[in-house]
Amino acid sequence: MGCKSRFHVDIMALSNNVTPSLELCVVSFPDGEKVRFIVDCGIFQGEEDNEKNASFPFNASSISFALVTHNHVDHVGRLPLLSKKGFGGKIYATETTCKLLPEALMDCWRISKSRNKPNLPTLIYDEEDVNNILDHCVPCKYKEPVRVHERIEVHFFRNCHLPGAAFILVKVKYPKEEDINILFTGDYNSKSTFQNDVCIPKWLLDLPLTVVQESTYGQTNSDEIEPCFEANFLKAIEEKKIILCMVFSLARTQEILYRIKCMQEEGKLDTNIPIYLDGRLAIRYTNMYAKGILDIKPDMVDFLPENLNFVDKITRSALLGDNSCKVILTSSGMGSFGPARTYIPAFLERKNVLMHFTGYTAKGTLGRKIKDTPRGEMVEVAGMTLKKRADVQYTSEFSAHAQADTMIDFLNKFNNLELVLVNHGEPEVKEEFAKRIFKEVDAKSVAILGNDTVYRVNTWGVVKTINTKF
Repeated sequence: MGCKSRFHVDIMALSNNVTPSLELCVVSFPDGEKVRFIVDCGIFQGEEDNEKNASFPFNASSISFALVTHNHVDHVGRLPLLSKKGFGGKIYATETTCKLLPEALMDCWRISKSRNKPNLPTLIYDEEDVNNILDHCVPCKYKEPVRVHERIEVHFFRNCHLPGAAFILVKVKYPKEEDINILFTGDYNSKSTFQNDVCIPKWLLDLPLTVVQESTYGQTNSDEIEPCFEANFLKAIEEKKIILCMVFSLARTQEILYRIKCMQEEGKLDTNIPIYLDGRLAIRYTNMYAKGILDIKPDMVDFLPENLNFVDKITRSALLGDNSCKVILTSSGMGSFGPARTYIPAFLERKNVLMHFTGYTAKGTLGRKIKDTPRGEMVEVAGMTLKKRADVQYTSEFSAHAQADTMIDFLNKFNNLELVLVNHGEPEVKEEFAKRIFKEVDAKSVAILGNDTVYRVNTWGVVKTINTKF
């Protein structure tokens, strides 16, 4: 390291943690031209993160273009802020992601607006910024090259994290120089109930690559996941409890609805038990799934359980006061936003409630706080100090993220790994997963990507590391 290079890309990440996802890349060409682009533009999801969300540690007007791996707010939630801060380039995403983005960004703005109180920071962007940034979006097809700059092309490949998700290859070219190939996995999974499996073309497997690899579940193998949702669910039904499931609007909601439908069809769940779905975005995405307008298997559009009821503000009030056995699915998946902020404080002190989280809860979120509080102890929720009497459970069996062994298998498919940069994980998880990659994957170099180090890469991997504070 430390040698000079006429042709390289500097890569740095916004966060040292799981959320938000934003990588800044600066391409330096031999003729002196520099091109800056970002991969994803997520929002911090902790309850006290408004100040962090209000600005970028770079000049948005200097960014030539943006690439989006998938439509989750921790990857797209601050795209409108780019517009507000002067970004004038294009945003490249898959066709399905471009269909989903308007709903996600408008919902993100509405949530921010609803929480904008006199004692909180002002909104980081407004409805006009949302509309402006949507005009920048360019729908892209899987596997077809897209010229984003005269010397840079990108390829989107199917990723089963959720509909429209992609891992993205960036090919940087210059005459008489070897191409620099960087693959951004985004949040990755190889299989999905609703989508066809991942298929990687051979030509990609043979390229010399730098891979920016997520590591959310980098400490967990697939065989360590113990399915518990159905058992917990049916036990609570037998005890005539209220079941409150926190779900992510896109993919997790539909997965849970399908699982409930299967329980009904198998005779395990009485169809007289009412099922409720609350959350504007979750309901809209569910309708998009059911209408077959997203990139899902045609035979999976019929996934809705019997006795499903969509909830609005009026019917929500009635649910809060009804103590009968029922199932309520509500966003957000981490509990910090959406109707979950109403249900959690209303139900937390009730012994006849099962609160079930169905996916990852990041540090600083309401879901993590509740999970970490022992039953019977006091916890502060929505400005109130409440005793945790409800049964709070968690499962990762529905995770849209691959576990460590699957990610290792993914990396081992590639024949010329020059560098793996471990990204998008809690610090201790990234460190452990990086050590595992070093032992189990034939990669020339492995390092941890965060906001304290810039990695300068060329065709053959790391050229130089630079200390920074991005």
